[in-house]
Amino acid sequence: MHMRRAASCLLALSCTLGSATLTQGQLSNDPGRKVVRKVQPDYPPDAKRMNLGGTVRLVAVVAPNGRVERVEPVGGSPLLVQAAKTAVALWKYEPGAESKETVEIHFTP
Repeated sequence: MHMRRAASCLLALSCTLGSATLTQGQLSNDPGRKVVRKVQPDYPPDAKRMNLGGTVRLVAVVAPNGRVERVEPVGGSPLLVQAAKTAVALWKYEPGAESKETVEIHFTP
């Protein structure tokens, strides 16, 4: 009985919190630089209340040392874009030539 109740609580909590799934690629035919540290975005409270989900597309300009210099939104709900930009700005890539990496973040309420 306790296991069933715990499973119900976990399911309810996961539905309440929402989630974000991350995917990454590159603008050219090159497979892209490897991400060595990803930060999950916080699900915006207003988007949670509205049960809003969707995909945010971003372009991250990555310096040779792997730090993200700039994040530019390409598409997605304005309520989700800022959370995605904030998280991707904290990502770290492997060192390499300066590049523009495409990133998709999928928010699921």
